[in-house]
Amino acid sequence: MTSIQPIEPSTTLIPEKKTAKNYAVTVLVTALVVLAPMLIGAAGGNYWVRVLDFAMLYVMLALGLNVVVGFAGLLDLGYIAFYAVGAYVAALLSSPQLTTQFEWIAHLFPGGLHTPIWVIVPCAMGLAATFGVLLGAPTLRLRGDYLAIVTLGFGEIVRIFMNNLDRPVNITNGPKGITGIDPVSFLGFDLSKTHSLFGFSFPSVYNYYYLFVLCSLFVIFVCVRLQHSRIGRAWAAIREDEIAAKAMGINTRNVKLLAFAMGASFGGLSGAMFGTFQGFVSPESFTFWESIVVLACVVLGGMGHIPGVILGAVLLAVFPEFLRSTMGPLQNFIFGHQIVDTEVIRQLLYGLAMVLIMLYRSEGLWPSPKHEDKIAKIAKRAGKKPVRA
Repeated sequence: MTSIQPIEPSTTLIPEKKTAKNYAVTVLVTALVVLAPMLIGAAGGNYWVRVLDFAMLYVMLALGLNVVVGFAGLLDLGYIAFYAVGAYVAALLSSPQLTTQFEWIAHLFPGGLHTPIWVIVPCAMGLAATFGVLLGAPTLRLRGDYLAIVTLGFGEIVRIFMNNLDRPVNITNGPKGITGIDPVSFLGFDLSKTHSLFGFSFPSVYNYYYLFVLCSLFVIFVCVRLQHSRIGRAWAAIREDEIAAKAMGINTRNVKLLAFAMGASFGGLSGAMFGTFQGFVSPESFTFWESIVVLACVVLGGMGHIPGVILGAVLLAVFPEFLRSTMGPLQNFIFGHQIVDTEVIRQLLYGLAMVLIMLYRSEGLWPSPKHEDKIAKIAKRAGKKPVRA
């Protein structure tokens, strides 16, 4: 009969200490993030810096969806709807759309609506969180495929609603979209203009990149704090076994609604940034395919693991554009002309890469480390073998 051995505290409960290697990696990553637009801009021009800007937007979106899918285990296929809500809030509050359609608004704001960004962002996040609760409330009893179908329908309802809200009262301008959205400005510092600092020129795409990095750091900070809080542990319990979590006294209704609200608020933040960055918003930017791409960022990176989700978002934002720019010249170099359309090859390789990753890295490119691996790592550092039953 096998006896159960006590687990040594030194191999389980001692927190992992920061080492020189950790600090070196932190400094290196910080330097790469700060210098990335300069290095990429020098190598490929502002186009690739713009791709990097969209990669940061995808990071915010993927981290928000990771709260719902990765932390709480709730499959959401309509997450792009919250992205649309944030974008349209920014568009309506900082463009001439409302003042040209409603005379009473034009009388109140004769100079036009030019709402500052620090007002737009809380409004976008708050309204998106409200829509998240409205989505979550009717789906509390649904799980798996049924929840996915309902959330998919919600995403399409929001897109179609925005597409048709141009009559009888024109609010969203329908499929034409809303133009003339004010760029982000802080105390007279306009991010849409080129600025110089220490002899270096910072175009608009550089300025927005640093803004998106700050927003991404805010989302990362909140996600990390949530994951290691009582709420995060409640989400993990629901993800593993909702019935057992409910039996342990967790209020699954409120916790699930909080997951939808928090994830939606990050989508609203990303949408507000997108609207002010593009200067134009239309329903075409919020199709079902965009929800699939954001979900792929979470799944391919590693569900529930924040660094993995960030890696997946950056790769899926950059990789398609890399294929788009290289497949044409590569065919010309090999065959002398293009045999297959570049877009067809891009989609083929993009899909093939995802299939291969799912076959050989089913948990994602950078999955969350297992508890046993953490014990072994800490025990190895302490020079001891972990005691097993």
